[in-house]
Amino acid sequence: MRKVLPLVVTGLLALSACQFAGHDDAADEARGLNTMDAFPLHPYLPDPSSDRGKTIATAQWILAKKCMVRLDFAGFSTLNTRTVESTYPVRRGHLGSSGTVGDDSPYGVDDPDRAAEHGYRNRKQEDSSQPLEWPADQYVALTGTFDSGDSHRAHGHPIPEGGCLGQATRRLYGSPPKAAKANGVRLTGTSSLPLELWYESYKAARKDPAWKKAERTWSACMKEKGFRYSDPDAASLDSAWFRTQKPSDRERETAAADARCKLDSDYITTVHAVEARAQKTAIGKHKKDLDAVRAAQERAVENARKVIAQAS
Repeated sequence: MRKVLPLVVTGLLALSACQFAGHDDAADEARGLNTMDAFPLHPYLPDPSSDRGKTIATAQWILAKKCMVRLDFAGFSTLNTRTVESTYPVRRGHLGSSGTVGDDSPYGVDDPDRAAEHGYRNRKQEDSSQPLEWPADQYVALTGTFDSGDSHRAHGHPIPEGGCLGQATRRLYGSPPKAAKANGVRLTGTSSLPLELWYESYKAARKDPAWKKAERTWSACMKEKGFRYSDPDAASLDSAWFRTQKPSDRERETAAADARCKLDSDYITTVHAVEARAQKTAIGKHKKDLDAVRAAQERAVENARKVIAQAS
């Protein structure tokens, strides 16, 4: 009998280990699906962090630099374009207007431990050696974005449509496609169609019975933990979180429960399957136009390489 007991215990421990391993695998799978590149439409969007994306960004700044010099911003003649390739101009004094609450992932928090520490403030902070803020006159010339009272000329020269960066983008991509709209926001540029389809697919997916059931299951899990929210968006966008610069104890507790309930209820895997299916349907209906978007991106990369080679 003594010899049998250790074998039983060993078997139970092995079974337990397998159960934990399976749980970890499920959590890893869910987190893997909770990223932008896990969606069918993602390949039609430019990736600024990729080598190709950085090539295009570098070329944009090379062209924008020349444009700014032509507008008599003499200081731009010594601008190191390599240090600004991953940034987009922010008007001086406007940088602090963005809140700290937010998450970079499509379905929000998915790591209970991280959520317990940071709450809903999981937005990645990109490092850059170039300050993000620009003086108002430079910002306007770079972006063509005007506040009330801003001049549409710089040192007597007309500012091009979309500013120097907009002009650079047209040099690389060619004429932009027709503008689109998503949730009331006007979308322009080569990514307007895939972004519009992404939004429309999301709207369609949220009406699917499987998505609604996943939300109810998640909500019931949260209720058991003492939190009453109809869906994850309602939890992450609770107005209470925006009143403080740092996450409160309540925010951290809510976020941790949110993440745990997503994993325990298979929320992410369920809704991702629904949304991915909607995106595949959209791609099938707009394949020709999306192929044209991808072709424009390929041309932009080639044009960017030429710009960089000429500047070397």
